[in-house]
Amino acid sequence: MNALAKMDDAARLQHEQKQFSQLSTHYDRKYRTGWFRMHGEPRPCFTPTLLSEIASYFSSVKQDMRLTQGQKYDYLVLASDVEGIFNLGGDLGLFSQLIEQQDADGLLEYAVSCINVLHANMSHLDSDLTTIALVKGDALGGGFESALSSNVLIAEKGAKLGLPEVLFNLFPGMGAFSLLSRKIGASKAEKMILEGKLYSAEELYEIGVVDILAEKGQGELEVYRYIDKANKNANSRRAMRQVKDACNAVSYDELLTITKIWVDAALKLEPRDLRMMQRLVQRQTSKVDLGASVNA
Repeated sequence: MNALAKMDDAARLQHEQKQFSQLSTHYDRKYRTGWFRMHGEPRPCFTPTLLSEIASYFSSVKQDMRLTQGQKYDYLVLASDVEGIFNLGGDLGLFSQLIEQQDADGLLEYAVSCINVLHANMSHLDSDLTTIALVKGDALGGGFESALSSNVLIAEKGAKLGLPEVLFNLFPGMGAFSLLSRKIGASKAEKMILEGKLYSAEELYEIGVVDILAEKGQGELEVYRYIDKANKNANSRRAMRQVKDACNAVSYDELLTITKIWVDAALKLEPRDLRMMQRLVQRQTSKVDLGASVNA
């Protein structure tokens, strides 16, 4: 066994030792692709546990890349294990609790954990790999932001994506404007945020937010079609990714500045705003419970 194979086996063993409660991971050796699928609990949102587990997974991927001299991964795919839901965004139950307590430090700690994983994903872990998001269901708020942070956004027809934060008098503070404005321009990004409406994957594909539109039920197949196509001109695509990094980079400082504005705005929410937030939590919980009973 050569040295590279030994390092690859060492990296594999490290992944096998990882035990996650809200994240499922899989390594496709043939395509040198890591899959990580979210299933936040009790609702499929970005719980502190899920954020911590994604950060841990990213850390292990970076270590694997070091052990294998950058030969372990070419792609990382962010997806979901929850039927009909990609991710419902921020942990609104936690938000409302921290806001009621006027806990600025707690809000900032949560928000920073969000932008840590989001910035790592958009900068493809400072490694020579491509991050892909596969959206097959609802991607709301932070769920939409996480999909946008991937280098390539693939969505199935019929998926719904949007930024509903304006409904409870807030705004998406973990990268939505930074990412959307670089894709569709500042004025369109602001309009999308302030409207708070949901868009179909088809609509977002037409305006350039979604990169690849997949037929319903064909999302995984479309991921591998993209990989096959990308591998045929990998050098060109690698160079273009570097160009985009240079021209459209979103700095960590930019995200942190916006996050601090988000914390200040969150602390100014009124009781009626918090009641709306709680109603959204109840609706999301009911939807998850209904989906679980249907699939039981």
